[in-house]
Amino acid sequence: MTTPRYLSGIQPSGHLHLGNYFGAIRQHLDCQVAGESFYFIASYHALTTIQNAAELRAMTLDAAATYLALGLDPERSTLFRQSDVPEVTELTWLLLTVTPMGLLERAVSYKDKVSKGIPASAGLFAYPALMAADILAYDSTIVPVGADQIQHVEMTRDMAQAFNRTYDAEVFTIPTAKVSDAGSVPGTDGQKMSKSYGNTIPLFASGKELKKTVMSIQTDSTPVEDPKDPDSCNVFALYRLFATADEQAAMRERYAAGGLGYGDAKRDLLGKIEEAFADARARRAALIASPDEVEDVLREGAKRARPVARAVTERARKACGVAG
Repeated sequence: MTTPRYLSGIQPSGHLHLGNYFGAIRQHLDCQVAGESFYFIASYHALTTIQNAAELRAMTLDAAATYLALGLDPERSTLFRQSDVPEVTELTWLLLTVTPMGLLERAVSYKDKVSKGIPASAGLFAYPALMAADILAYDSTIVPVGADQIQHVEMTRDMAQAFNRTYDAEVFTIPTAKVSDAGSVPGTDGQKMSKSYGNTIPLFASGKELKKTVMSIQTDSTPVEDPKDPDSCNVFALYRLFATADEQAAMRERYAAGGLGYGDAKRDLLGKIEEAFADARARRAALIASPDEVEDVLREGAKRARPVARAVTERARKACGVAG
């Protein structure tokens, strides 16, 4: 049986949050023991939202330190900066030449951002092709994603199959998605947690900062003494991500019985978040204080990743005739 090769990435476009962790990072860490793993900090993708060099460098360091603090093992997994493997940009162009405009126009992430008034650059429009290049460059077989990212894997499959079919060559491995079972993680306003919406709970916030954010979670106006529905409550939706089955059942009973204020539920959630990430918070602080250590991991990761991408790119170049 062929060993699976996992590939995923995360944008360094702001401090990582609970949605990133439960939707992606936790799954990435679990995959380390299941096969080969390639994980990258998506610095090229981030250029669609960050156009400040110092900020991008800082956010890239932060994202890498976060992965390491949460348990990514650079001996088991290849962690690298996307822009340290420039072959992906060449693959992006090759894929774009066989990709219909209509496919890119159907991208949910593009349509969603445009509908919310976020400026749409050509880079944002072509985003799925760069993401496809990231996936295909490493002959990855499985892409761990949140449910909202399934479309990108499907688009990647479409592009890879179109290229293989156009040039009558098996250039690209066709990947499959591995979907997180966490479901959509709600933000403080009840929408999907996203930096774009400004509704996130940062992974490593603590103290007054974390308390202020958690206490701002939107709830309905049900009086304290009345029963409440946990399944329609943003606070409970977040609490269940941390709680055991018994703890969830006990909290449900408190909701149903009445007498539970949303403030009390928020304080219980606050305690869960503080406890869950306390050790990782300390490790991240130590890594941020030693940036050379993080850079060494990223450089070593690129040394392992780039030969793989170079081999795939050479196959593609030969297939379409731009190389001998």
